[in-house]
Amino acid sequence: MGASKRRELPKDLLQGRSRFQAWRRSRPKARSRIPPSLWRLAVQLVKTHGISRTATALGLDYYRLKKQVETAASSQPPSSEPAFVELPSPVLLGKQCLFVVDNGAGAIMRVQLVGYDAADVEALSRSFWSGH
Repeated sequence: MGASKRRELPKDLLQGRSRFQAWRRSRPKARSRIPPSLWRLAVQLVKTHGISRTATALGLDYYRLKKQVETAASSQPPSSEPAFVELPSPVLLGKQCLFVVDNGAGAIMRVQLVGYDAADVEALSRSFWSGH
């Protein structure tokens, strides 16, 4: 990137600079405080362009701008939007079993149960043993 490209300011920084220059020309005293609306503008520009570049473009003291950014960050109310919460996938902690039943007459039943109820296993076994 050439030196001339680096010196060119984005449109939003140029607009911010012109707002600060207009305020400086119209202020009653040379030492009057920067209005809160201009500080808010500067803080917004910092989010995109960083403190150093914004301070230079707007003619502000780096450390005063940094303090304004820190103050704005600490005084922002929490977002009213719901936060993203990742829920882990459910882990199957239920009962699991695998059994093989041979009725002695050549019939074999292999059963794998997940989350079973003992009464269901008993009914299934009785049914197998009785031949129904």
